[in-house]
Amino acid sequence: MSSNAGRPYLAVFDNLKIAQASANFEKVKFPLRFERLACGAEIIGDFAAVAIGVMGAYSCYHVLGLGKDIPYSVPIVVVGALAFALLFVTMLDREKVYDSGSGMLSISETERTLRVSFQAFLVIFVLTTIGAHLLSRWILGIAFFLVPMAVLIEKQALFALIRYLHACGFGVRKAIIYGSGFTGRRVYSALLRSRKLGINPVVFVDDDKENAEKAIYALGYHHEERMPVICGPLTPQLIKDYNADIVVIAIPSLGQEKMSEIAVAVKEAKAVLSFVPREMGPEDQWVDYMDIDGIMISIFDVPRGAFFYRGAKRIVDILLSVTALVLLSPLLTLIALAVRFDSKGPIFFRQQRVGKNGRLFEMYKFRSMRMDAPKYGVSPVSSVDSRITRIGRILRKTSLDELPQIANIIKGEMSFVGPRPEMPFIVASYGQRERWRLSVMPGITGLWQLSADRAYPIHESLQYDFYYIRNRGFFMDLAILLHTAFFAVRGV
Repeated sequence: MSSNAGRPYLAVFDNLKIAQASANFEKVKFPLRFERLACGAEIIGDFAAVAIGVMGAYSCYHVLGLGKDIPYSVPIVVVGALAFALLFVTMLDREKVYDSGSGMLSISETERTLRVSFQAFLVIFVLTTIGAHLLSRWILGIAFFLVPMAVLIEKQALFALIRYLHACGFGVRKAIIYGSGFTGRRVYSALLRSRKLGINPVVFVDDDKENAEKAIYALGYHHEERMPVICGPLTPQLIKDYNADIVVIAIPSLGQEKMSEIAVAVKEAKAVLSFVPREMGPEDQWVDYMDIDGIMISIFDVPRGAFFYRGAKRIVDILLSVTALVLLSPLLTLIALAVRFDSKGPIFFRQQRVGKNGRLFEMYKFRSMRMDAPKYGVSPVSSVDSRITRIGRILRKTSLDELPQIANIIKGEMSFVGPRPEMPFIVASYGQRERWRLSVMPGITGLWQLSADRAYPIHESLQYDFYYIRNRGFFMDLAILLHTAFFAVRGV
């Protein structure tokens, strides 16, 4: 079977099909050249960041006088850093880090960088253990933290530069997205996040008049990126008016006749036609492929989490929970006193939620609303909601009201990372598609909690949970925790 095992059957960006006529080659040649240059710059940047991280680790080892202070000559340190950087970049390329596509909320970039870091250091550890040359474990340990940190910082700086160059008009292709539904929104978000590709969506076109004259927000950390929807049909003149280079058909179920009509319009406007392929199976299944004598066969199966991952995740949850309780006990006490004296009522808020496989449990939070607020009412979407107490505004903004859920983790009802647990009356209205989110342990944080769509009800933003369930793993969880910590520090 192919290496695509475990990937979603409809990863909107990965499966974006681009058909390009030879007559249009000159029109897109420069942006494609810019894309290759951006990819090359990322490879060079990663190589330099890894080498600097390794040499920085040796500098810390030498300056701080750690271990036995084994002397290494400067040439040996430089050659070793460059060799490790080459290994690291090769492994990143093997993980398709240098492809143009990006993962939801940029979590996948962090996840792959962390995973490759672990694998690369594991290789070095084994080689130094069985080899003749002694390498300080202190250097390895410091580099284990410095290298991925340096790579992640370097990538963010590079992407900021690429974003600036795109804003200046370098390497940009304008795109029209036909269809403003769920798939259209996913395509819009994917194109915005895939900075190296340089495809800039400019407008949605929708034949449904009810969807016209509104704005579509991108899936992301903030609701800063939005794009207008105009009423169709999609004509050659409309494509020229927006100076679009690419038209993306984001309606997988579009009929052949309409598809042909749009293809003619795109060809007449001398643009490039792209489309999202038709769905082939239910959303709660994995797709894998077999090449049998040149015939590609798709195989669908129900996704199953690895036993090792589930067991390791539970052990990590328990260890982190106990550690957090010990380290955060002064903060927890302070918050409890603040809640108690700020308004009348109990310190903790208890509410029944639905966990894995539909099991009911009582979830704990620090009380952030007044006692007369309905227990199962609609959650506040604004900090000025009159139901929220003074200390509650601070707790909800910083998510500190969620800390008592550490007790739920210890009891085995929740995890640190996972879909947010819903209230029973909402789960009662779930269909088969929505119930898929109940197949994993709910969590304190996750993709939805990191997104701007956390301002909306959970059941209206299930794409985050589906993405997580398809791609979950140890390094994905670690990436989400790191992004959560980063945004918590920023007060997002």
